[in-house]
Amino acid sequence: MPVPDLPVADTPVAGTPVAGTPVADTPVLDTPDTATAVPHDPPPRPPGTARPARQGLGRRLLADRKARAGLLLLAVFALLGALAPVLAPGDPSLITDLGSTPPSAGHWLGTTAKGQDVLALTLWGTRSSMLVGFTVGIAATLVALLVGLASAYLGKLVDDLLTLVTNVFLLLPGLPLLVILAAFLPPGTTTVVLVLTVTGWAGSARVLRAQATSIRGKDFVAAAVVTGERPLRIMFREILPNMASVVMTTLLGCVIFGIGAQAGLEFLGLGDASVVSWGTNLYWAGNDGALMTGAWWAFVPSGLCIALVAFALALVNYAVDEITNPRLRARRKGKK
Repeated sequence: MPVPDLPVADTPVAGTPVAGTPVADTPVLDTPDTATAVPHDPPPRPPGTARPARQGLGRRLLADRKARAGLLLLAVFALLGALAPVLAPGDPSLITDLGSTPPSAGHWLGTTAKGQDVLALTLWGTRSSMLVGFTVGIAATLVALLVGLASAYLGKLVDDLLTLVTNVFLLLPGLPLLVILAAFLPPGTTTVVLVLTVTGWAGSARVLRAQATSIRGKDFVAAAVVTGERPLRIMFREILPNMASVVMTTLLGCVIFGIGAQAGLEFLGLGDASVVSWGTNLYWAGNDGALMTGAWWAFVPSGLCIALVAFALALVNYAVDEITNPRLRARRKGKK
């Protein structure tokens, strides 16, 4: 009698439960396809090591030799201006000796044609010239920044209007406009600051507008618009931080313009002649004929101070451009 074929059980595969065996008791073997990768925490930092931090613009400036030299020179002038009442007490316009005496132990930089001490006039002039220069620089940069950001972000109508105003100020001749405004307004430091701010913001606004326009098309700005951020928040929290290097360069340029333009206006007699500054020192030296009589000590100190401050600001400006410009940074690394 033939024996019927009995069903042969298949060989159990790993991870597959056998009939009659409880599922809970069957071991499940993980295969490379089914295993889930568990993320591991990064290894702890060794004790005493600092967390890596991104260097800011200020720290990189302090590491640059040109920037350090410029900042040190500016700090010296700021210190001399602050200590002017201590180094040269009293009224610097008082007549203290004979006129047009050359430098000596009693008067380190000589005296003017009226008998005023040139060193005292130069130290007290530092206060006025530095104050006006940095005030004009900050004010002109703020106006240019507001115009540039608004023109780049707030749409075509605002852009066209602000661009028209900017072009009008750019087309007006700068020196005649300075002379007309300074001649018709009451003399004083406030008038000088106002005139220089009105005439000094337009060129910087064009630069800042171009930079803001390029950043306006970035993805993170579009994401901020989609999430419903307010326009002012987008301009000052998203766009402005990415323009830090350009804004700083603009500020330094406006300060140089403020110091030089103030000296030029006062040298032409359009400032307040009673205020002691580097510009009024040059004005009185020209009126007294210091150049014709060979009294170089009457005009060289103030002119040299203007040149040194402008040189220090130019050093810092060049260092900022060198740090933030990838091409200049790569060229500097190549020279090393």
